[in-house]
Amino acid sequence: MALRELFRQQQLYLNHFFTVFPLQEAERAFEAVKHCAGSIILSGVGKSGLIAQKISATLVSTGTRASFLSPGNALHGDVGAVTSSDVVLAISKSGETQELLDLIPVVQRKGAQTIAFVSSIGSRLEKLCDLTVHLPVLRELCPYDLAPTTSTAVQLLFGDVLAIALMQVRGFSVSDFAANHPAGLLGRKITLKVSDLMLKGKALPLCRPSDRLIDVLHELTAKKCGCLLVIDEEAQLQGIFTDGDLRRSIEKKGPQALEMAVSALMTGVPKSIEPSKLALEAVRTMEEDPARLITVLPVLEGRQVIGLIRMHDIIQSGLH
Repeated sequence: MALRELFRQQQLYLNHFFTVFPLQEAERAFEAVKHCAGSIILSGVGKSGLIAQKISATLVSTGTRASFLSPGNALHGDVGAVTSSDVVLAISKSGETQELLDLIPVVQRKGAQTIAFVSSIGSRLEKLCDLTVHLPVLRELCPYDLAPTTSTAVQLLFGDVLAIALMQVRGFSVSDFAANHPAGLLGRKITLKVSDLMLKGKALPLCRPSDRLIDVLHELTAKKCGCLLVIDEEAQLQGIFTDGDLRRSIEKKGPQALEMAVSALMTGVPKSIEPSKLALEAVRTMEEDPARLITVLPVLEGRQVIGLIRMHDIIQSGLH
């Protein structure tokens, strides 16, 4: 079967999930995990166990105490980690997984609340647990309706939504996220600031509004930034003059443009950014108008120029 047809089928199965998903059940489960005073413990067997591990990892990385508990290992000592303050989420498509059926009474005797994530209505796991969220599955994408495909997709979908809902209600911030993700590209995206990449001091291409264009061409070319930051005597930004402004000035005014003051040729209210902003925010500012992409941003404290950040340096950092 062609990939196009398989994608179409999976879309139909996922649309079915969204159409009949029992939101009230999900809201009750969310209230339970939101008020959990201990940890959220996820458990499952086979493919559902792998999904449980991924949801647990997402919860932890977004500020919720969580862990994965193998049903088999739990009954050989690991259940000692479960307390009466915890909520146990048991994931099973059929709701008939024997290892989970054996585990639930044990964690309930320890006082933990239990919630079943199942796709079959009326299963034994549903009857054992305190709450149930039904994750409707029309059928698996597998042509024999056997390999867990659609069922694991909706398990992961619901788990991720639950994790982000908890993240939002707990006010988990970008700085919190950065503390949990210090390494790799994700870490750079949420820790690398404009101040880390900006040019400053003698590297800045500066001029005054009254300077003649011909007198500052050397500054424009020597600093290799593609612009001049036009400042007053207090280093406050008055405008920006770019390579594009140079080209347009020559095209419109000819050689006489070289004798004109930069103030007559510059862009008077350029976009700018603060040094404490994330470098990723600088990228968004540069690209927010697709029709007029820019490659440099003055860095200001108040109105005073303290730096310049270039798209080139952001790309070199591996961020974009």
